[in-house]
Amino acid sequence: MDAIELNNSFLQAAEDKPSVLGPLVSVSMPAFNAERYIGEAIESILSQTYTNFELIIIDDGSTDQTREIINRYHDTRIVKIFSDQNHGLISTRNKIATLAKGKYLALLDADDRALPSRLKIQVEFLETHEVDICGADHWTLNQKNGDLRNSKQRHSNADIRAMLTVCSPLCNPAVMGKTEIFKSHPYKLTSLHAEDYFFWAELAIAGYRFANIPKKLIIYRLHASQTSINFREEAKNVFKKSQAQYLSGLGIPVTFLPRAMSLAERLNFGVECLRLLNQKIPGISVGANYEIYARFQHRKNGILTPLTRLERWLIALSASWIGRKGRVSGN
Repeated sequence: MDAIELNNSFLQAAEDKPSVLGPLVSVSMPAFNAERYIGEAIESILSQTYTNFELIIIDDGSTDQTREIINRYHDTRIVKIFSDQNHGLISTRNKIATLAKGKYLALLDADDRALPSRLKIQVEFLETHEVDICGADHWTLNQKNGDLRNSKQRHSNADIRAMLTVCSPLCNPAVMGKTEIFKSHPYKLTSLHAEDYFFWAELAIAGYRFANIPKKLIIYRLHASQTSINFREEAKNVFKKSQAQYLSGLGIPVTFLPRAMSLAERLNFGVECLRLLNQKIPGISVGANYEIYARFQHRKNGILTPLTRLERWLIALSASWIGRKGRVSGN
């Protein structure tokens, strides 16, 4: 899929109403010591314009007022589960997936907020496109200073699969996907603190199709108690291991792993990495190739910055041409 187009028509009203066969969407909300934000997260789901959902909340042994806040809500669509022990985020995510009744599973962390049309837009997209996992653009809110920033996402399946070589191109709490995938491919306990990246990489190698909707559907919150902040180094180590496994899964030697190199080295390893990647994944955009090749360059190049950017554009353009040529020839 080269481009993503949103259908302006909405699903029929009957599809928005709870069905005797059960909800079409299950919303996953794991919670641990989330008393400060979980009320907003729950209310953001209960106020969705799309209503045929269940909200599964597992309180994973919280020691604050999280349980009490959850119990303030009496909407019949909420499934509440309370654990007296802390089993960890990965186990909790997997447990929710096993309980989910919906055709689709939407992820939302207890410290984030879904915008009102999030579920409706993603359901419509998944019902009308050949996509298995659907993310979206989002706002990033810095809780400390109130700064609100736009996300910078890649949207096509080819770009998402390509960007997995250098980052996690899907915002986990903005994702909705086919529930059967989450049931058959549970998050791995060995990928602690980077379980989402490992999960997307595993699905990409398995051949599942991705998309990011070019519309902001959640507010992703950054705060001091966030797992990704407190376990940053551990997450980096897991990421590097998973990154190497992903390259190997694509059939690309790990010697081409994107990392800062000298000019001579990157004109060898960086260019060859992009050539192989564009052969394996036809249709990668020039912009995505540009971002990937940038990882082979050193930062803060001073007066040489214009030249390094020109280098990126030239390499990116040639790599995308290779991908398009392979696509046309059927390779």
